[in-house]
Amino acid sequence: MKKLYVIRHAKSSWADPTLSDFDRPLKKRGKNDAPLIGKILNEEEEKPDLILSSPAKRALSTAIKILKELNIEKEKIVVNEQLYCSDIYEIQQILTEIEKEIDVVYLIGHNPELLDFVYYLCDSELEKLSTCGVVKINLDIESWNKIKGNCGKIERYITPKMFK
Repeated sequence: MKKLYVIRHAKSSWADPTLSDFDRPLKKRGKNDAPLIGKILNEEEEKPDLILSSPAKRALSTAIKILKELNIEKEKIVVNEQLYCSDIYEIQQILTEIEKEIDVVYLIGHNPELLDFVYYLCDSELEKLSTCGVVKINLDIESWNKIKGNCGKIERYITPKMFK
């Protein structure tokens, strides 16, 4: 069984209208929420064997802040350009290329793509994926190249608000 943690980036700032969507930073709340989620993951969940992140500033900043709490160096993050403005089939393709020995993956990116991917994997009733929300999915597969629709089951969904 493989485990996938689907993590939406933390709350981003819209304060500077001259910035592109790609370059939007985290706002203060996001800067506080990401380490909080990192602490919860460090205390209660498995550490990742692989961390995949969108290259967008807000997603990568979220990944770095979470990993700092897990005592994992930011150099361990694998930035995948396709995780920015992707669709469920592109995300699936990225995951099929993961080595069989990897068991736990953190996937950090954006909505609506991530929520759509959770629906695809789990036929879920999850209503929304909040900023810095984490969906832990147990995948009924032995190898990542077998990932497909309805092969997963949500074990847990957490948001920063649950711990404030």
